[in-house]
Amino acid sequence: MFKLIKYLKKSTMSIFVIVVLLVVQAVCDLSLPDYTSKIVNVGIQQGGVENAVPSVIRESTLDKLMIFMSEDDKNEVLDNYTLLDNPSKSGYKDLEDEKIYTLNTKEEETIDSLNSIFGKPMIIVSGFEAESKGAEALNQLSIIPKEQLKTMVDSMEKKFEDMPESMITQSAVSFVKSEYENVGINTEKNQNMYILIAGAKMLGIALISMMATVCVGYLGARVAAILGKDLRSSVFKKVMAFSNTEMTKFSTASLITRSTNDIQQIQMLMVMMLRTVIYAPIMGLGGVFKVMQTNTSMAWIIGVAVVSISCVVLVMFGVVMPKFKVVQNLVDKLNLVTREILTGLPVIRAFSTEKYEEERFDKANNDLTKTNLFVNRIMSCMMPAMMLIMNLITVLIVWKGAYSIDAGSMQVGDMMAFMQYTMQIIMSFLMISMVSIMLPRAYVSAVRIDEVLTSDIAIKDPEVSIDFQENKKGLVEFKNVSFRYPDAEENTLSNISFTAKPGQTTAFIGSTGSGKSTLVNLIPRLFDVTEGEILLDGVDIRNVSQHKLREKLGYIPQKGVLFSGTIGSNLKYGKEDATEEDLIKASEISQALDFIESKPEKFNTEISQGGTNVSGGQKQRLSIARAIAKNPEVYIFDDSLSALDFKTDAALRRAIKSEISNSTLLIVAQRISTILNAEQIIVLDEGKIVGVGNHKELLKNCEVYNQIALSQLSKEELAYE
Repeated sequence: MFKLIKYLKKSTMSIFVIVVLLVVQAVCDLSLPDYTSKIVNVGIQQGGVENAVPSVIRESTLDKLMIFMSEDDKNEVLDNYTLLDNPSKSGYKDLEDEKIYTLNTKEEETIDSLNSIFGKPMIIVSGFEAESKGAEALNQLSIIPKEQLKTMVDSMEKKFEDMPESMITQSAVSFVKSEYENVGINTEKNQNMYILIAGAKMLGIALISMMATVCVGYLGARVAAILGKDLRSSVFKKVMAFSNTEMTKFSTASLITRSTNDIQQIQMLMVMMLRTVIYAPIMGLGGVFKVMQTNTSMAWIIGVAVVSISCVVLVMFGVVMPKFKVVQNLVDKLNLVTREILTGLPVIRAFSTEKYEEERFDKANNDLTKTNLFVNRIMSCMMPAMMLIMNLITVLIVWKGAYSIDAGSMQVGDMMAFMQYTMQIIMSFLMISMVSIMLPRAYVSAVRIDEVLTSDIAIKDPEVSIDFQENKKGLVEFKNVSFRYPDAEENTLSNISFTAKPGQTTAFIGSTGSGKSTLVNLIPRLFDVTEGEILLDGVDIRNVSQHKLREKLGYIPQKGVLFSGTIGSNLKYGKEDATEEDLIKASEISQALDFIESKPEKFNTEISQGGTNVSGGQKQRLSIARAIAKNPEVYIFDDSLSALDFKTDAALRRAIKSEISNSTLLIVAQRISTILNAEQIIVLDEGKIVGVGNHKELLKNCEVYNQIALSQLSKEELAYE
């Protein structure tokens, strides 16, 4: 899996931007519960008053509060308050002879310190003022001796020891609101403004988070798409270098699945990873940090939630992971069966085996469906299980939080914030769980792709390529060549030696399975020899690059292969710069010009995929014309004349003999009539050469050739030939 990371180099900057945006998004999301808590605690419960430190206070009220303050506390309060010269100009009530003090600091540390100083005296003064004779009692307290007053204050403060700071502040806030009303401040307006400002901040943060999410989604999809494109390109380039050995190992259907379905799995995982794997840990750790700041007494609830989710994920992971590899193999099997059926449809219809093929397809389809259903059923249980855990955790938080609120150790807003942070932590684990469920299938896909990319290629270019010898142009030599297919026990070809010269035709004939096609397939290095060497232009073909080698060859396979496009584009396949005159000449030699000229659009006639809109003979002639248009040094006809009738075959051979007489012709044939005039005929039997010579010589000297000839022509015809 990690081997594929190198394909992300192009997207390094995008990934960096994604990480930055995810951090921004996480910070925004983590800050929202704080604002919710403040709106409930401060905006609603405390009327917009954040703490027990009044921004303005009357002198008479301050004097009452100072009765219950130490000398140090009094000095700190007086240091941070300034007497207003003209209160009415500042928007406060005209209180005649009453003086008003205003807070002159906004430092958080100072405010916190003043909050602790003001809280308890405000509660005490409120208690006195609530009684009918409280005012008289306060006046009497101001004149009693300091030692007696200190003893009384200390005894009162002992009652506050077990009261949480938050509860003291919340109780003192009522005193502050009352003082604001006496001074002339509109507390209802202040409350509304506080809620509106906090709500506006929340909206702004939510918008920033939304924009970050959209950008991450776009960039993540782009990075995944580029990764998919690069992987498909690398797989395709690798497959293009495969020899028949590798193609047999992987199979065409499997390579198609690996290039499409497997890469799609990796793309989907990459999108999820970029959006969640970085974001989820930030959210989870940030949520834990925030929870510890909110209330540590309920932190154990988070542990319960995490353990519960982990258990669910581990169980599902253990059950589902083995099935993902099975799914990908079954996709291969379904593609294989589908491809075989579609390719062999004419044969299936000819033998009336539609029912059998339908059953074969249904079996592959049902096997894949059953496995997918099993995986999806397990996966479908995951979300309900997670939602059940989340809801149970919510109930647990409310149940435990209610006791804390009743005891005064927690505020309602804090409980709501704790609940939101807990849900964020759970959602983080849920997101990681979703990725972990996708990971096994993507891992299997990554392994399958890596198998292709790291597969050792049997046929490689030499480290140092040498040049062909110009004085031996077109000369093909086999020297003691033997060949064995991979994993085969016996040689297919044994001790093959011959020389094919330019301007001459060398033909290969033999019974089915004698190794004719295998022999000529060794020349373009579709396979490499097991023993011996093949020389072209006096150079071992393994010592030159495959591109240089194949540039000198014109290969016509047994089965004509055309590509979607036009007749012209197919004929130019081996030589892009071929002129129209070259195409006409090649078509004329291959006996294809007549049917091309009969088409309304001639060389611009469209060819459908696989050449299905032309006959077998036309397809074969176009394949021959394609090789001739390339004008190579060596032509290899791998039994490619068998689809032609005798008349066309004879005309084609005459045209080839007269028009391309300077090239080396290697022809694999089944029909004696095709190779009668060849300068050299090589007879193969069970992978060995049993005869070499021309037609007349072989009739006299080679029993195998004689038998083949008599099986196709009568003695009179042979004598005439």
